[in-house]
Amino acid sequence: MMGEPEAFDISAVKGMKFFDPHVHMTSRTTDDYQAMADAGIVGLIEPAFWLGQPRTGLDSFRDYYSSLVGWERFRSSQFGIKHYCTIGLNSREANNESLAEQVMEILPLFIYKEGVVGIGEIGFDDQTAAEEKYYRLQLELAKEAGLPVQVHTPHRDKKKGTQRSMDIALEHGLDPYQVIIDHNNEETVKEVLDRGFWAAFTIYPFTKMGNERMVEIVKQYGAERIMVNSAADWGISDPLAVPKTAALMKLRGLSDEEIELVTYRNAITAFAQSGQLDEADFNAAVDLTEKFEGNTILRGGQQPKPDKSSIIIS
Repeated sequence: MMGEPEAFDISAVKGMKFFDPHVHMTSRTTDDYQAMADAGIVGLIEPAFWLGQPRTGLDSFRDYYSSLVGWERFRSSQFGIKHYCTIGLNSREANNESLAEQVMEILPLFIYKEGVVGIGEIGFDDQTAAEEKYYRLQLELAKEAGLPVQVHTPHRDKKKGTQRSMDIALEHGLDPYQVIIDHNNEETVKEVLDRGFWAAFTIYPFTKMGNERMVEIVKQYGAERIMVNSAADWGISDPLAVPKTAALMKLRGLSDEEIELVTYRNAITAFAQSGQLDEADFNAAVDLTEKFEGNTILRGGQQPKPDKSSIIIS
């Protein structure tokens, strides 16, 4: 029976490793990073996305992309989590065509940088002609660069948008095995898998998928080419969605092999096609004395782990 409250007990999956292939850490705090590391997350992918309000100039995009391959990558490393990203013009901002044209000119400056494992997240939002135009242009960019594609499927009329996203990718000659269709649900999963694409599911309260539903999907379709992510961002979301889903899967009787595929291995396999993701790079030693362009996460000589159980902040 769905909906019964169960406490999240990390001991259910203690010792397991997790990889979150879609999480917007620019929106999250250092506490989130620490909690993710403590829960077994060893790597993540941060897709370029909409920041909550429209960007008004090209330099805003340039600085944002620079942060994804620079500061945020460093910040993640300070918690022992390997940070990767996908770079792209998101569908919502593709509708500002005068700015979108400029963004397309600078994308090649970023997609070949270290740690960039795909073009994303791109696709449809309102399913406009402008969104389709820039989706197609970025698919061609992915082909030229030999990078996987991370596709955002729309919140509204999802089935139609998902089908169209796959149709267009095939029109452009992309191998479905290099295309990750994200934000799936029960309405889209069968066709995505039947057509040979990767099916990603976002465990996000109310608006996308709950993890009880996710358990049932894996039971029905198996674990092949299925992955889960949190897409945690500036909204009400949970950066521990992946380990929590793994814990629930364990409680509901899925095998360790199935859990590992869905919460770790499949995402690594899909995005390693970029040539930029190597599992051997996970769990690197953390040196908190390191700096990025003169800056560190330890402000003013503070200690790495303050005692948060204390009422005193000194």
